Amino acid sequence: MADRDITTLLADWRRGDRGALDQLTPLVYDELRRLAANYLKRERADHTLQSTGLVHEAYLRMVGGVDVDWENRSHFFGVAAQIVRRILVEHARAANTRKRGSGALILPINEEVNIAGCRSENLLALDDALNALAAIDPRQARIVELRFFTGLNVEETADVMAISPATVKREWAVAKAWLYRELAGAGKP
Repeated sequence: MADRDITTLLADWRRGDRGALDQLTPLVYDELRRLAANYLKRERADHTLQSTGLVHEAYLRMVGGVDVDWENRSHFFGVAAQIVRRILVEHARAANTRKRGSGALILPINEEVNIAGCRSENLLALDDALNALAAIDPRQARIVELRFFTGLNVEETADVMAISPATVKREWAVAKAWLYRELAGAGKP
């Protein structure tokens, strides 16, 4: 189904058409499941959060009792990125029973957008760093959020943000460098 069809279904649902939600659910659920599986496919073996649980939680938060004026498919999946980030950070906080170590935090932010094996304290440090980046450059923080937490590629990120892929690549590179510097100093007194 084309992006326009998803946008139309979102608009119909917003106007109260319950049948639109029934048609929309398998479309967006499959996409959310793909994104979650992409994110979690290389997660460490002892990780307790599974892609199905992540999708269910994100989907319920997005459509369950929330009155959002969905503009289009891009808006929907942009919100999905924020919700997935919140869920993962909440999960990391719940799993984090000890204080951060004293060394520099290691968090692989690369072109493959993989945080497999990321310890919960590292994820929490990334969340803190992203909040700091958002205060300086909200667009860069949003690009990191879309690429890192939902696994969107450059083209998908450009579509969600309505900017060019070249801009996404440039901003992604700058944001990664800023985050690397920020996170490298996070464990230092």
